[in-house]
Amino acid sequence: MKTLKFNSALMLLTLFTGLNYSFANPLTENEKAGLQLMREEEKLAHDVYTVLFEKWQLLPFSNITRSESRHFEAIGYLLETYNLEDPAYEEPGKFRNKELAELYDSLVAKGAESLVAALEVGAFIEEVDIKDLQELLEAKPEAQIATVYENLLRGSENHIRAFTRNLSFRDQVYTPKVLSVAAYAEIVGINQQPACNGKRMRQRACGTRNNGGAKCRNR
Repeated sequence: MKTLKFNSALMLLTLFTGLNYSFANPLTENEKAGLQLMREEEKLAHDVYTVLFEKWQLLPFSNITRSESRHFEAIGYLLETYNLEDPAYEEPGKFRNKELAELYDSLVAKGAESLVAALEVGAFIEEVDIKDLQELLEAKPEAQIATVYENLLRGSENHIRAFTRNLSFRDQVYTPKVLSVAAYAEIVGINQQPACNGKRMRQRACGTRNNGGAKCRNR
């Protein structure tokens, strides 16, 4: 049974990475720690977005939650492949990493204050992921790990653009808390940073015409 599960995991990981997967070389302690950190960071994102979608019913939280699930599983497959301990608890909102446990509580509380605050929480989480992934990639990990990290990085960049866009629909400009202003601007694109001005511009950004921007709230 375990062999079947393991083979299925390798197949899914091959699809995720686009690699012809083979058993890997032993990892350094830093590589092991990086995988375990990212496993819990992806869980943090998933668990926070799940709570925020239940609170605000905004579709991006639901869509991005599904993406975070795939990222979480991809890291899990790597942990199994390298025979590493999985730090992730099954219980939502529970973490071995004390800093992430405290961060989860503070982000959920902040995101409950308002929809704008919830979107800012989303952007902040993606900032943290982006910075950590960039640092892990700079250390030049094993090729299989690097490919997964690169996929996760692209996903986080897409997610922060989505949160930034939804803040813009509400005439809000997000200020980066972790990344430099220049790095953040490069990721989201200079044209996405200014808030929409006026109903006509907001409708164009949301892909609406005469519905008062109703679709904007559901993107």
